[in-house]
Amino acid sequence: MKDLHKSALDSNISELIMCQNEVDLAIKSLHCWMKDESVSTNLFTKLSSAFIRKEPYGVVLIIAPWNYPLNLTLVPLVGALAAGNCVVLKPSEVSKNMEQFLAKVLPRYLDQSTFTVMLGGPEETTQLLENRFDYILFTGSPHVGKIIMTAAAKHLTPVTLELGGKNPCYVDDDCNPQTVANRVIWFRCLNAGQTCVAPDYILCSREMQDRLVPAMQSAITRFYGDDPKSSPDLGRIINQKHFKRLQGLLDCGRVAIGGQSDETELYIAPTVLVDVQETEPVMQEEIFGPILPIMNVQGPDEAVDFIRRREKPLALYAFSNDSEVVDQMLQQTSSGSFAGNEGFAFLTLPSLPLGGIGNSGMGRYHGKFSFDTFSHYRSCVLANPGLEKLNDIRYPPYSERKKQFITWALGFQNCTLL
Repeated sequence: MKDLHKSALDSNISELIMCQNEVDLAIKSLHCWMKDESVSTNLFTKLSSAFIRKEPYGVVLIIAPWNYPLNLTLVPLVGALAAGNCVVLKPSEVSKNMEQFLAKVLPRYLDQSTFTVMLGGPEETTQLLENRFDYILFTGSPHVGKIIMTAAAKHLTPVTLELGGKNPCYVDDDCNPQTVANRVIWFRCLNAGQTCVAPDYILCSREMQDRLVPAMQSAITRFYGDDPKSSPDLGRIINQKHFKRLQGLLDCGRVAIGGQSDETELYIAPTVLVDVQETEPVMQEEIFGPILPIMNVQGPDEAVDFIRRREKPLALYAFSNDSEVVDQMLQQTSSGSFAGNEGFAFLTLPSLPLGGIGNSGMGRYHGKFSFDTFSHYRSCVLANPGLEKLNDIRYPPYSERKKQFITWALGFQNCTLL
């Protein structure tokens, strides 16, 4: 509440419950995740035991963002600790109240020999990155992600980068505009739009835009009242720097809904922009606020072309009553996550990974995917110390018969020894 003006329900849905679900799943499933995994063998290794052992990397650095300061700090921490690592945790200094809270509270509940919380800003983070870690997970912008990756490369440290980007939302002409408006506005305005997987712009025809804008106004009024500023369910921008940046974006295109702002409260009204040009700043950078521009396209083919000209997004959304249109958007585009006729509800499922592709990041986590990310999969073969006579066939000198047998034996697969 102090950092982002989140309501109790918003905090519960997007922060506490998701962390609790990750903890519960790890406790329930860890004994299965940790087991050695037997694999198939060939004829040469038929009498050996072949398996994968999951081992911790060692010391993991987790650099968390400010927009979901509990969720995006603790969820990767759960996975790293479950996999047996020690963790250096760097919460964001931007969400300063949560940063101090984590530093104060976590040592009460976790073994302090397995983790430490490091406080500070960019200077302290830069100093941290000079050290050698065994794994780094960073959540933030592509610009900073490149800095993290460069620092990790000096030590050949593997990384998971959860980055942002502009997430497209295609709306087909056959949609019910009110249904789309309800779903898009709620996901766009949750946490005042400061969500890396939130719909960042809409692609639709001019005809659908004319139907969608009034439906969006109706949804905003129903969700947040005639004066959204007074709604207890609408968050605030994290700080003045981000407020000023968002205020500048309000000059793009034409304001069809909202557009109001109040610097004293760091308030930006839920806003819809139309007549937006692709070259304007609102279409060049991730918005990270309750502002939603609409770009006009004629049909799904043109939408696909528009999306494919840009960097691969962290999430992509498609709304249509025609399943073939949704499938076209899924098949002909690439993104970290995809949702048809829905927003980012996929985040509530630990069974699905969260991760980007290309400019929106690399690697994945959530649920077992977190355990896998922070585990080294070690290939193991245990052979019998005797029975050496059976190995004579693989040793030189090689007769034609030996060559034929070795070729055949190496191709004899799927003989699993449990």
